This record gives sequence, structure tokens and C-alpha cells, in this order.
Amino acid sequence: MTVNDAARWLSERNDFLILTHTRPDGDTLGSAGALCHALRRAGKRAYLYPNPEVTEKFAPFAAPYFAEKGYAPACIVSVDIASPGLFPAGFSGEVDLAVDHHPSNSGFARETLLNAKSAACGEIVLEIIEALLGGIDKTEADLLYIAVSTDTGCFQYANVTEDTYLTAARLARAGADTSGLSRLLFRTFSRAHLALEGAVYSGLRTFHNGEIVASVVTLDLMRSVGATENDTDDIAALPGKLEGHQVSLTLRENDNGTTRVSLRSGKRVNVSRIAQQFGGGGHAMAAGCTIKASPETALTMLLPPVEAALDESATR
Repeated sequence: MTVNDAARWLSERNDFLILTHTRPDGDTLGSAGALCHALRRAGKRAYLYPNPEVTEKFAPFAAPYFAEKGYAPACIVSVDIASPGLFPAGFSGEVDLAVDHHPSNSGFARETLLNAKSAACGEIVLEIIEALLGGIDKTEADLLYIAVSTDTGCFQYANVTEDTYLTAARLARAGADTSGLSRLLFRTFSRAHLALEGAVYSGLRTFHNGEIVASVVTLDLMRSVGATENDTDDIAALPGKLEGHQVSLTLRENDNGTTRVSLRSGKRVNVSRIAQQFGGGGHAMAAGCTIKASPETALTMLLPPVEAALDESATR
């Protein structure tokens, strides 16, 4: 499906429910909120699925669009979701349209708009809104700036392209509060978040002659620094700041006996392929999965395929 196809599909339907993924980040929430707002501008009934994992930082931008209990949608749209395993807690059912930028998208929806070259799903949603309504308003510009800036590490990650900067310029031109949002998203943190950062940095482990760096974040560690889910934004990026590494792993213990794994890499290793071995996916340089094991056990499971990928890349 093309952008124009998706815009036409949306224009012909009504009563939308938009899904964001589990442990929602700025891209899924900003993209979904902007699409919801635009559909309402187009005279449609549209709501976000009330994802229970939205953190305090993002709640003001997502909660105003949450569906009330009893809402009966006719169309389900997912945004920034690569597979059913990433559906938000409490949701089950079929998806009519998936809007995504993950190359590992499993094709679970009846219709799919996929652009794996986009740095953020927000770039795709911008194109949809422009095709649907001819342009965006300030609210949508703010929401899409949240989407694009957070999924690119404030335009620092390797996924950033010329089109990403052009998208940011279009959002600024439409009135996005780039300065205020950047301060909120990248330069304002709780004391617990800063304490958690310190614990992550001091507990880094290296393997394979320093080419692999790992952080294990247990529930006990979270409690020891007084951190909650609200304090965990972007901690997956912290191990990757260590000099000399090629692959970074962040392993977070869940309260249900599983471990959420975030993998990051440079250009040598495609971590999406590694994540797919454990039922996950993502991008070549940023991927994730959930393993039914403790963080320590999950680490021992992950190291062999990561080391093998590094060894293979060294022979090319």
C-alpha cells in the first residue's frame, strides 16, 4: 500500500481505534496521536487504545485521545508495530491497517503501509496527513516532532537521513515547539532517572574483547535507586556510549519472569536478525525482543549469536 492508498483507505472509513506498541515510546505515541488528531479534523471518529504503559512524560500527549470504555471501533489501525507480540497490554484482535517503518514487520495486518527507509514512523504519518488533508496543524506538528526526534535520538542516530531533516524543517514550519519539546524530552529528567543512569554506567559489562557491552537492569536495581517505569526513557541507549564497542545490550527484568532486551549496533552487525532468533525484530542497528528467562540467563543466551555475528563480520 502506498501513502495515497492509505489516505484513500482512511478517507473511506470511520470509527477508528489506533494502537500503540507495548512500552510505548515517543514515535508510536506521537505518530498515533497525530494521526488521530488529523482524522478528527477530517470529520472522523478516532481514538487511541488506552495503552496502560504510557509513562508520565508522554501521558499529556496521548491521554486526551484515549477511547472511553465501551467504544466500538469499526477499523483498527496500528502505528509503529512490527508484530502482534508488540500489541499493547489488554488488546487482542485483528488489525485492518498497519503503518510501520520496521523492516521486520511480519505482515500481520490486512493492509500494510511500510517504509523501512523512514527513520521514524512519524515521517510516514506526516505524508499520510498531507495526502489526507493537504497539510498539518500545530498540534500535529508537535506530536510528529516528538515522534521523529525521539526515534532518532534527537537526530543523532545512524538512521537519520536527508529526508529526516527535511521532515523536521516541515514540522518547524508548521509551528512545532522544537525548543520546548527538545528540552522536555532530552534535557529534563527526574532524580531517580539520573540515579538509574549512574547505576547503569557503573554496572556495564564487556565481552568479546570489548566489542560487546551489556547492562543488566533488575527489579532490585530499579528499587534501589527509587526508579519506576516513568524513569526509564532511553536507558537502552546508555551502554552504547562506551568507547570501542560494536554491539550493546540492555536487559531489563520484567515482573512476570521475562526479560526485555534492547540491542544496538554499528554497521558491522544486523541486530534485527539476532532479535528475530528470540521472537523479536526491529531495525538493522536497533532491535528488541522478550526472552522468557531471568536477565542473567538471557545474557548467556544472547552472547553466542552476537559473538558469532561479530566473528563473521570480521572475516568479510
